[in-house]
Amino acid sequence: MVPTFTLPQLPGVDQVGAEERAARLATRSIKTTAKAQAIDLAITMVDLTTLEGADTPGKVRALCAKAAHPGGDAPRVAAVCVYPDLVATAVRALHGTGIGVASVATAFPSGRAPLEAKLIDTRLAVEDGATEIDMVIDRGAFLSGDLQKVYDEIVAIKSECRQAHLKVILETGELVTYDNVRKASWLAMLAGADFIKTSTGKVSPAATLPVTLVMLEAVRDFRAEQGRQVGVKAAGGIRTAKDAIRYLVLVNETAGPDWLTPQWFRLGASSLLNDLLMQRQKLSTGAYSGPDYVTLD
Repeated sequence: MVPTFTLPQLPGVDQVGAEERAARLATRSIKTTAKAQAIDLAITMVDLTTLEGADTPGKVRALCAKAAHPGGDAPRVAAVCVYPDLVATAVRALHGTGIGVASVATAFPSGRAPLEAKLIDTRLAVEDGATEIDMVIDRGAFLSGDLQKVYDEIVAIKSECRQAHLKVILETGELVTYDNVRKASWLAMLAGADFIKTSTGKVSPAATLPVTLVMLEAVRDFRAEQGRQVGVKAAGGIRTAKDAIRYLVLVNETAGPDWLTPQWFRLGASSLLNDLLMQRQKLSTGAYSGPDYVTLD
C-alpha cells in the first residue's frame, strides 16, 4: 500500500509547563452555586461504565436504570458503556431515555487483533444499536513508528460506525511521553475520530490532568487549523466529585467553554456517579446521606 498519511509537524510538549499548569488549575476553588452547577454538569457528562468479564445482562439492566434515574431530581448521564455482546441489552433498557449506548470494540483493551476481527466487532455492536463506539489503537504499531497502520485502522473502523460516533482510545499510560500523546491525538483526529479518549481504564496510569490538558490543546488547535471540532473523553481513575470538577476547570481554561457540554466532553467512570450524587445531596441538605443513598455498582 502506498502511504497516504503524513503527520503534520507538531511542536514538542513542554513537560514541566504542562504539569505545572495542570497542577495550578487543580487548585481552583469552586464554591456554592457554581459547585452545584458543576456537579450537575459533570453528571450529564458521565459515561456510566461496566467492563468486567463477570458482567451479566442483569447487571447491565441495573446500571441502565441508575443511568436514567440517578436519584431525586439529578440529571441523567450521557451514556452507558458496555461490551459489544451486551449492547442489545442496554439498548432495550434505555429505550426512550435519550441516553446513548457506547460499546468498546476492536479487541479492547489490547487492540491486538486482525483488522477483520475488529471490523466485525464494530459492525455487530452498531447493528445491535450502539450509538457510540470506543475503539482502542494498536499501541505496538504506534510506538514502532507504523503510523500508517494506526491511521488506516481508524479510518476503516470509522467507516463501520455508520451514524455512531467514534471515540478513539489512545491508552496514554502506554504512550510514554506527552509528545506521543499529542501525535496520537492528531493522528486519530485526522483519521476521523469524533472523540479522543485517554484510557481503557485497564492500564495505570489512566487519565491524568496533564495528559488531558495535552489532548484538550490538541482538539483546540485542530479546530483552529482544520475547522472541525472533536470531543475529549477522560477515563480511568476519576472517582470523586472534586476530581470531576478539576477536569471541568481544565476543559474551560484550555479548550474553552465550547467543550463544556456532554456533546464534546465525557467522563468515563463506574464509581464517580456515586460521589457526585453524595456531594449533590450534601449541598442540598447540608449533610451526607447514609450509605444506602446510592447503589453499589
